[in-house]
Amino acid sequence: MANSNSSALSRRSACRYKRSSTPSKSIRGAMDVASLKGVCQTAVRSLLSTEEAFISSLARINNIVLQPLLSTDPDDQKGKEHMKLLLLLSDRYHALWDKTEENYKALKQKYSTSESSLTMHDIYIITQKELFLEVYTQYFMCFTNYVVVQGFDRAAKQTSSYWKTNKKTLKQLLAPSISEPTVSVTLHTVLHEPIRNQVQQYALILTRLNEGAEEISQKNLVSEALNLFVKLQTFISQALDEASLTKILWGSVGNKLVSSLCIPERRLQEDSKYVPISISTGRSEQVLLFDDLLVLLQGNDIRSFDLKLVWVDSMPIEKSSPNSHSLRIITPEEEFVLSSKEPEQKATWHWKLNQVIRQRLNGKRDFPLWSKSEESLDPCVCRFSTYTFKTECRFKNALYEGDFAWGKPHGKGTLKWPDGRNYVGDFKEGLEDGFGIYLVPHSSEDGYDCYKCHWREGKMQGYGICEYSNETVYKGYFKDNLRHGFGVLETSVSIKHPFKYTGHWDGDKKMGYGIWDDIESGQRYIGMWQNDQRHGTGIVVTQSGVCYQGTFLMDKMAGTGILISEDDSVFEGKFTEQLKMDGKGKLTFPNGFTLEGTFKNKAGNGLQTQGVLNTASKELDKSITRKLQLGLDEFPVEKRWQGIYDQFLDFISSGCKEETEESFLGIHVQTSKELRKSQEYLFCQRDSDEISGKIEDVLEALYEYREPESLQCYLQKALNSSQHPFGKLLKSLSVVFQATYSGIGANRHLLNMAQEEVKCHAQKIWDFYRELTHMASEQKSQSLPETKEDTEESENANSYTLILPLILPRFHPELFMLYMLCHEQEDALYWQGIVHLGLFSDTKLLEFLEVQKHLWPLKDLRLTTNQRYSLIKDRCFLSATECLQKIITTVDPREKLDILLKTHEEIETTVSRVMEKEYKLPMDDLLPLLVYVVSRARIQRLGAEIHLIRDLMDPVNEGGIYDFMLTAIELVPSPGPLLRLTISSPGPLLHMTTLQPIPTPDLCYT
Repeated sequence: MANSNSSALSRRSACRYKRSSTPSKSIRGAMDVASLKGVCQTAVRSLLSTEEAFISSLARINNIVLQPLLSTDPDDQKGKEHMKLLLLLSDRYHALWDKTEENYKALKQKYSTSESSLTMHDIYIITQKELFLEVYTQYFMCFTNYVVVQGFDRAAKQTSSYWKTNKKTLKQLLAPSISEPTVSVTLHTVLHEPIRNQVQQYALILTRLNEGAEEISQKNLVSEALNLFVKLQTFISQALDEASLTKILWGSVGNKLVSSLCIPERRLQEDSKYVPISISTGRSEQVLLFDDLLVLLQGNDIRSFDLKLVWVDSMPIEKSSPNSHSLRIITPEEEFVLSSKEPEQKATWHWKLNQVIRQRLNGKRDFPLWSKSEESLDPCVCRFSTYTFKTECRFKNALYEGDFAWGKPHGKGTLKWPDGRNYVGDFKEGLEDGFGIYLVPHSSEDGYDCYKCHWREGKMQGYGICEYSNETVYKGYFKDNLRHGFGVLETSVSIKHPFKYTGHWDGDKKMGYGIWDDIESGQRYIGMWQNDQRHGTGIVVTQSGVCYQGTFLMDKMAGTGILISEDDSVFEGKFTEQLKMDGKGKLTFPNGFTLEGTFKNKAGNGLQTQGVLNTASKELDKSITRKLQLGLDEFPVEKRWQGIYDQFLDFISSGCKEETEESFLGIHVQTSKELRKSQEYLFCQRDSDEISGKIEDVLEALYEYREPESLQCYLQKALNSSQHPFGKLLKSLSVVFQATYSGIGANRHLLNMAQEEVKCHAQKIWDFYRELTHMASEQKSQSLPETKEDTEESENANSYTLILPLILPRFHPELFMLYMLCHEQEDALYWQGIVHLGLFSDTKLLEFLEVQKHLWPLKDLRLTTNQRYSLIKDRCFLSATECLQKIITTVDPREKLDILLKTHEEIETTVSRVMEKEYKLPMDDLLPLLVYVVSRARIQRLGAEIHLIRDLMDPVNEGGIYDFMLTAIELVPSPGPLLRLTISSPGPLLHMTTLQPIPTPDLCYT
């Protein structure tokens, strides 16, 4: 215990001794401040003394040297250029002089008034170091520019008499060590040596100040300024050396090289005379590297290359000769190899080239000029620059402005030819590749052709929009600069024979299936093409409604055909080129009569025939000519627009890349006007609500949205999106559908063709969806095995339930127009019957339809004795009537069937309320009630609606309740005379028999 106490006491004593022997913090701080003030005062005194001598020297040099030089009058153009450089040098000289005097006066005044309060922040070479750096750098750049053009030599000659007179005065400005210098050397020395020495003095003062500073913050402040002035000294030395070497070069070469390459700002960086390197071609050439050019000299031959467009590739040893070390130099139109015998020489040139190229690209020199801080940074491969092609190629004489990579246009750029042609767009490895706009002017004042296309390897490839000078526009695909694949060509209505062609192309010619609209004559041709001519099976539809189907050979009709006139007469036989009957044939009239014989068209005499008229064909259906359909066997539906599906598959197989979005049918995604606005429209503009069209996103979404409801929602967005592949495909299909069946093509004899196409498009999209879903499942290695519920759902889904409802709105306007035209007469009779039935009151109509009275919902109406039945006719089975009226609010056949089923349920609900019990209507009772509801719903063109439902509904719904409902509605009575209905024994077969005409009801019947 005693030992421990004694050791503790000894430690406390030691601590007290240490504290007593060490100055306190306040004492140390006072000592540091005093020491720092002393150092600052010494530095300030030294700086003031140095600056006073420097200012005096600047004034003497200005009076003795600079002003006499400026007073000379140049006698030639070269002298005037030298004088401009001298004036700029004088301007920088006075700026340096003024800045020095300004700072000197401010510091001297503060020193004289409060010497003891000076701090580091009062020393301007510390606080204004960047300003000093800029002033001195600008001066020496102007000074070396004057040196390079041998300005002092010329000035010495022009003012030789003056220097002879003032030789002694001029010599006083030089250091004593310099003996008998020439006038030019004297001028050169006087205008840079004092200024260079002053920078050294600044560095010396800062060095002493740095040594005396003890506080870290103050030391860092001085050290930073010192490093900057040391770099400035290095820069001055390098700038003077570069100027001297460049001046020597211009004095050793011929006038041709000097006149073409010598400019004041250009500096020589390397010369193959000093660091040997040669061209691998074996020619004796001198290689010069300037700060902006690489120059090859062979006698009088001068080849220069802008360093912005020079790439250096260090070749491996195995590719170069065994005894050489090579560098491959790449320029836009030329490649060559620089070889050296020693690796050190190659390394020097390689480093120097990369450094100077990088500085050239950055637009500024390193500071100092040969700094090693960035020597490991190679110049970027991708660059933006301007170049005019000179050698024989497609680009000869064209000015290119844009991105380069390894000597070739690569990226975005613009080409302009002297003849007015220009291209703006994407390049890849020296060729147009991607999207680009190409303008070709015409020699006359007819404007220009504008091609807004996708390009590949220098040729138009993929989708494009071309606007020609005659206002003709082509929107479609190209291959090797020729129209190829699907496309639309439309002329201006102002030309002599305007037209529009929608179809396939091959080698710039119409080939395959296509639609031709002759705008002048109002005719539409639907059929096959070969070598720009109608060739093969075709259909001609005229503006008056006449249809012709037959065979064309080299744009002319050949063989037999079918002609359907506007009154539904049908002629089968031979025709003239003007679609006139000529030769043997058979004419079938709408009433069923037939005329077989020989027909001739004679000018002025009309149609003449000799044959047999058959009026005995009573059994012939008189509506057969009206319902005759064309093109079903002649144009297989799966082959009509195969070109569009091929482009879709190509787009999918390419990965739906964003940069090629427009390569798959950008039709109507961007209009021509939008494309012309700017190059920003080269790709689809994506809205925030748009879903992604990239293949990986598509597959991910199809895998994620497998539930029926979410899947249908996703597919609806996809089909309405301008970015999604399905949306692009649907847009193009709707374009060709409108081109075929709208306007002139809205002919009832083409209904089945149109109906086939819609179902085929739905099936194709369904097949594509299943293939993509299969791909998505294969890519998900972690996917769970398919469950029984998934299998059942996939079996229930098909093109009718999933795809058709989503795409039908795109085709419905044109398709339903064809249905209305085809069933025009039946719908007219139906509407006439509806009007007649509408004259009946509810009770009379129910009586007429033989609806059993115990099913009448009259007791729900609670009539008073004074009310008449005619006042309540609009309320009987009102819910079923309103439900049926909704059938025209949707285009989906499935939803229309659901509305019919709901109507049936509403009728039974009303009857059950009347019967006060659940009641299932037998067919005998249901049919007249349906007729009643249909007559009260007053739906126009209901016949066309019913036929559309039958043709486009899912085949699994054929038969059963849906089929019964459709059949029942089809049996609505029609006037002329109105028919009464009876039903045979219950069962799926319904029979209609004519009993007697129905009298027109009395309007005042109560």
